[in-house]
Amino acid sequence: MRTRSVRMIVVASMAGALLYTGLARVRAQSSATAAVTGQVSSKEEGSMEGVLVGVKREGAAIAVTVVSDDKGRYSFPQDRLQPGRYSLRIRAAGYDLENSGPVEITAGKTAELDLKLRKTAELASQLSNAEWLLSMPGTKQQKVELYNCTQCHSLERIVRSRHTADEWVQVLGRMTYYVGSTPLKPQRRPPNPPEEIARQASVRQERDRRFVAAGGMLPQGGMQGGGGGGMGDPAAHRRREIAQYLSTVNLSKGPAWGYELKTLPRPKGRGTRAIITTYELPRKETMVHDANAGGPDGLVWYTDFGSQFFGTLDPKTGKVTEYPVPTLKPGFPEGLMDIRFDKEGNVWMGMMAQGGIAKFDRKTQKLVTYPLPPEMNGATSQVAMVMPYSSHVDGKVWSNNVGYAAIQRLDVKTGEMETIQPYAKYTRDANDHGTYGINADAQNNLYVDDIRTNMIVKIDAKTREAKFYNTPTPDSGPRRARMDSQFNLWVALSRADKFARFDPKTESFQEWASPTPFSQIYDIMPDEYGDVWAGGMTSDFVYRLNPQTSQITQYLLPKINTNIRRVDVDSTTKPPQFWVGDNQTPTIYRLEVLD
Repeated sequence: MRTRSVRMIVVASMAGALLYTGLARVRAQSSATAAVTGQVSSKEEGSMEGVLVGVKREGAAIAVTVVSDDKGRYSFPQDRLQPGRYSLRIRAAGYDLENSGPVEITAGKTAELDLKLRKTAELASQLSNAEWLLSMPGTKQQKVELYNCTQCHSLERIVRSRHTADEWVQVLGRMTYYVGSTPLKPQRRPPNPPEEIARQASVRQERDRRFVAAGGMLPQGGMQGGGGGGMGDPAAHRRREIAQYLSTVNLSKGPAWGYELKTLPRPKGRGTRAIITTYELPRKETMVHDANAGGPDGLVWYTDFGSQFFGTLDPKTGKVTEYPVPTLKPGFPEGLMDIRFDKEGNVWMGMMAQGGIAKFDRKTQKLVTYPLPPEMNGATSQVAMVMPYSSHVDGKVWSNNVGYAAIQRLDVKTGEMETIQPYAKYTRDANDHGTYGINADAQNNLYVDDIRTNMIVKIDAKTREAKFYNTPTPDSGPRRARMDSQFNLWVALSRADKFARFDPKTESFQEWASPTPFSQIYDIMPDEYGDVWAGGMTSDFVYRLNPQTSQITQYLLPKINTNIRRVDVDSTTKPPQFWVGDNQTPTIYRLEVLD
């Protein structure tokens, strides 16, 4: 066992008090004295429903947003805004605000401010990634290929470019950045050393041998690890196909796009009954991948996807505290991903390309790291997820290894980590699969989302045997999932734009389609009142599903191209509160629904 304990250094920052952020039940706007209220309208539509109206006090790091109702009225409750001068912003695709303020808030008084909107002259700058995909010509498969681009930047960068197909081939050849990259901090993995290349070739050859011995048939070209079999370079061919497509959707052929720019409908009805609080974190390069509000201390715990930090946000005060994490593999990309709690309240995190998992003891403020076994810790290792929820049952904490399509299981007492390869008997090539989201049931059996297929894998905690289940929708891309109180598994089907529920007792699936095309649903979570929540990685929408009625309510976030990843729901309040970070900016959002 190799562990490493470090003394934590805390960096605290007051985010700047903007509003009263007590976590008591939200009062309906109609029953609260308004700090600011008014009518939203335009010449084209008259009174406008579903317009997001946001205010931010000068010098503050917190903003508040409300949504206009079916009569075009918006209202900020008095207990949400402190006295001071506030700037205004709106979000309504196709429109600009004629006068952005500022507005002065006075204690005990209501500011009446009607907002006039005009048609925008620059619609392209207001489109979300989903709206670009909706607007572009091409097949669904061609558009889904662009989901990978949104890992690091918006599609606006692509469509505003003027690259020809040949130039795109060169650009795509350079797009080898690590997933924890942004334009502010690009990161690349170091190349595999020769000994690692030889080791991987040996592993592939042994896998092929076992596959043939079991009666499998290899494709023409024989076993892997040797030459290319005369079949050319598939990666180069794929880049050429993508390059050809990109040259048809950008500005390479003229000053304007050769297709109509389309927008998604604004929120309606129940989707307008919400208050959204935006918390800006102090370190500008922070990438908030996972934000977890389910801890025992009332804080929101988050990981930085691009740097060796995790932190906490106090919603009551806006205070941010950060903790550095040691580097296990110098020269490899930095960043952490999944963040979870065990039954004792300890914090566990996946360390991604650093090749390990970390445990933070909240009581002692000490951090311990557990590196992967050396044979599973090569240049492509990637520990995204960690699952300690049921570790009290057998003392084992699960994690995944995306680069090796493998699962690791840590014995917390000994520090030893074993490897389970669930696809060893299923396929000749583990690269056909992607072990991604993981969840444990009450017996600490593990459920794995295979992001590269439409497969859910169950690994028995006692026998280590794997069982495979296919979603009804092919090539659905199961990404992340959660267990509800009945131990049904709720799964986000990212490529299918669907919610799915898997019942382990009957081994059956039920699916619900997202109302938004190209939403790229990333994560999903049931609350304790019967609804199920999800976030669209490309659409900026938060989705609330009632499984009994199949009704899906859509709530829009204030920022264009919010890169939603992990979502969380705090059910200690009623109605519950939805939390999510923006993976490409130092931002955390709280969505409080009013019904």
